[in-house]
Amino acid sequence: MEDILKGKTLFLDLVQVAFVLTDIHSKILYANHFTERLFGYCQKEMEGQRIRIFFLEEDLTYFLPNIIYLTLYQNGFDGEILLKQKDGKKIFVHLTTSSFKEGGESFLAFSFHEIQRLKMVEREKLLMDHWASLGLMMEEIAHQIRNPIVSLGGYTRRLSREPSSLKRKVYLNRIMEEAKRLERMVQRLEEVILIQKPLLKKERILEVIEGALQPLSNEAKSKGISIYLETGSLDREESFLVDKPLITKALSHLIENSIDAMSTQSVKKEKMIRVTVTRYQGNALISIQDQGEGIPKKHLGHLFDPFFSTRPDRIGLGLTFVKRVVEGHGGKVHIESGRRKGTTVTLILPMERRRPIRREWLSPEAQPFQLSY
Repeated sequence: MEDILKGKTLFLDLVQVAFVLTDIHSKILYANHFTERLFGYCQKEMEGQRIRIFFLEEDLTYFLPNIIYLTLYQNGFDGEILLKQKDGKKIFVHLTTSSFKEGGESFLAFSFHEIQRLKMVEREKLLMDHWASLGLMMEEIAHQIRNPIVSLGGYTRRLSREPSSLKRKVYLNRIMEEAKRLERMVQRLEEVILIQKPLLKKERILEVIEGALQPLSNEAKSKGISIYLETGSLDREESFLVDKPLITKALSHLIENSIDAMSTQSVKKEKMIRVTVTRYQGNALISIQDQGEGIPKKHLGHLFDPFFSTRPDRIGLGLTFVKRVVEGHGGKVHIESGRRKGTTVTLILPMERRRPIRREWLSPEAQPFQLSY
């Protein structure tokens, strides 16, 4: 060990990257001064400990053993990871590992480059973008609310000087309609603006979808519309990590849109909404397909814009909500539509947020390291 570090210790202590050297069993033989600054341990506290002291508890089962395996038998590990400091605080670093032999012994080298500040800058940019989008939304809110308020004021003034009971009733009805529209707008705005960060839990996919469909099935039936759920080979126990209330609400918005799109149709054939669930490359694909009139091509690029709607009687915040919820889950929304061809909306949701290296063995050879590292 002394021979390996002879003449290199001073250099390693000047490097602005945390550097740790371990034996083949991941026992720390040397840690430079920047490692002390990054993780909060003094050198004496680290030397003799396992490298696991820097890793989160949930990453000791698969992640760390996989990293050791890659370091010993492959080309090492190179990527961003979340570790912990001595006081328990979490910290983002870029980890690079390698192995080498000296005097017949194998050693592992770990280089930790702090990227916590970079992550903070990314979060600040996202926050700035969020506030910028809210600013644009507030401008549109002012425009959207102005018309109902003007109408309410106009009908109220007419009502105050109109003796006819028939006209008074008409004006009262108009006032009630505009008041309800304002109420719906405020409710939808609260949904979009007050979306919380998803609280992810493992949920059965089919239970979540059925939970969204059930409350709307009677409404669809009353309008002569049938809803079919196709699951193919998807097992009933298949699950994904989601915030169930948020995903249920998003699915409800999409089903309501499909019901609305088909309600005004006077076709003789069966009116049907098809909900299809499949699994593809680690994602759950949930597609809602209707037989409505479809959406003109020129409108497709604006469907997620706040208050955009192809129907004047709609507020146009449902798809805005859906997009924010799905992207908050690390997923995507894809829409296909055309005039007189109906519309298909597909939600692409990760079934597992963690990378494979964090949740399964990369190789059977990695498993023995679980106990020894």
